[in-house]
Parts: sequence; structure tokens; C-alpha cells
Amino acid sequence: MIEIIDSETCTSCNICVRVCPTNVFDKTDGFPVIARQEDCQTCFMCELYCPEDSLYVSPFAETPVSLHATALKDVDGLGSYRRAVGWTKDTKNRRGIDRSHELFGH
Repeated sequence: MIEIIDSETCTSCNICVRVCPTNVFDKTDGFPVIARQEDCQTCFMCELYCPEDSLYVSPFAETPVSLHATALKDVDGLGSYRRAVGWTKDTKNRRGIDRSHELFGH
């Protein structure tokens, strides 16, 4: 479930608003807002596409939990899914870790 938009690093690009398949975010004159958190399907699209790593999607939360951006920054949690799957310049070497193509012949 989407938990945080970090207002210190968000640049209001609204990519998260555009990529969310369930319309969780609302565009505003400033930062986007999490308007329909209960509609989040934990697909991670917003976190994957955020160029500033300003979002955190909790992979374990079925209901909202109380998190703070500061605590997530301390553990490098913001944008952690994006880094884990190799969507950043510094982690692109992880892209080859997925070897499912070998199992399924694709």
C-alpha cells in the first residue's frame, strides 16, 4: 500500500498520478496527494517510475501504517523497490538477476 510521498524530494512531476492504474493520487497545484489509499493494489508502479525516489509503497501493509519519511530515509527505504529491481543507474547490474526466462524459455 502506498504510504509516503516525501515532500522534501518530490518535484511535482506527477508521474505517479499518471502511472497509477487505480487512480490513488490526485494532482494538485503542488505535490500530488494520496487521495484514495484504500484503492492501492501495491503494484509498485508509482515507486518504480518516480525519478526522485520520493515514494514508499509498503509491501506488507493491507491497511495504512504510521510511517515517516525521515525514518525511511535513515534505512534507505524510499525508492527501495525501484533499486531492488534495477531501475536506477546505480542498480542496473541487478537486472540480470531475474533468470525466469531460463525457466520458461522466453
